[in-house]
Amino acid sequence: MTDEPIRVGFIGLNPGIHWAATAHIPALKALPGDYEVVGVANTSLASAQKAADAFGLPHAFETAQALVHSPEIDLVVVTVKVPHHRDLVSAALNAGKHVYCEWPLGNGLAEARELAELAEAKGVVAAVGTQMRVAPEVEYLRQLIADGYVGEVLSTTLVGSGGQWGAETDAAHAYLFDKRNGATLLSIPLGHTLAGMREVLGGFGDLTARMIARRKTVHVTDTAETVPTTSHDQVLVHGALDSGAAVSIHYRGGLSRGTNLLWEINGTEGDIQVTGATGHAQIVQLSIRGARGEAKELASLTPPPSAYEGWPDSSVARNVARLYALIARDIRSGTRSAPSFRDAVALHETVDAIERSAAAKEPK
Repeated sequence: MTDEPIRVGFIGLNPGIHWAATAHIPALKALPGDYEVVGVANTSLASAQKAADAFGLPHAFETAQALVHSPEIDLVVVTVKVPHHRDLVSAALNAGKHVYCEWPLGNGLAEARELAELAEAKGVVAAVGTQMRVAPEVEYLRQLIADGYVGEVLSTTLVGSGGQWGAETDAAHAYLFDKRNGATLLSIPLGHTLAGMREVLGGFGDLTARMIARRKTVHVTDTAETVPTTSHDQVLVHGALDSGAAVSIHYRGGLSRGTNLLWEINGTEGDIQVTGATGHAQIVQLSIRGARGEAKELASLTPPPSAYEGWPDSSVARNVARLYALIARDIRSGTRSAPSFRDAVALHETVDAIERSAAAKEPK
């Protein structure tokens, strides 16, 4: 491919506080030499035209099919709800386009495997949005572990809050409370964080899980409805990493007045603690503290300033921009450095193992 900007078309881009507008657009603006956003397709032409006008895009497509078949589009970005990923990503791949799909890749493991196989058959760049893997703090943390800061890893413990899956939501996010939609406490905030854990500590071995639904209903604030929920609001996992180190996880719905993200890594020579404002570790600013040897108290471990130079100030856009930078390199150079659909399958396999373990413990 030439050095001309990669032309991006969004399926699912709306002005305001929506994810694509707050994360993807600022991320792409940080990479002007690599990308140009040129088109959008939404649920209607009117919606697409509204988005095109708001973001100054030359093309508003009547349908997603029209976008993926347009010669004006090089990279299709899918930022819609999980149940629509399979059909839209398949259409883009079959049109020969490169694809960036938000995580989860599919509504379950079977869909993820299907999409990964199709992407490999088409030979295009197919990346999944597990952006915690490329966060500066995670890259720094991975190097600390590789360099032996904690010695041999003995155990890791993770506690987090999902923000959603609590007592209240709004109409735009009510779909999260129906587990059939594949957008759950396990698959989204914990799934993203599992991707980061895997990047730092390696793969997961045998895991045993329990998922509990303590809340049976959720209040929808902007409609004043109270609706039933089928999603679990407590996820508990324990077991071992491939390395043999012990792992213990508890994710809960809503937010805590106490700790909302605490990830500890304990080793033979030292300890590391990672904290953040919520359990969505893929979007929050992470803080790292550690101690080793004779030190008795944790001290700040901060990535070098160069890790942040040239990237957006916001961790939301910064992590997405860093992933887009890898995608651009893959498209231009034929490499495969961005988190791939095959990587997504491995993560889906872990999520699926947790779901199956938990399901076996539920009353029949």
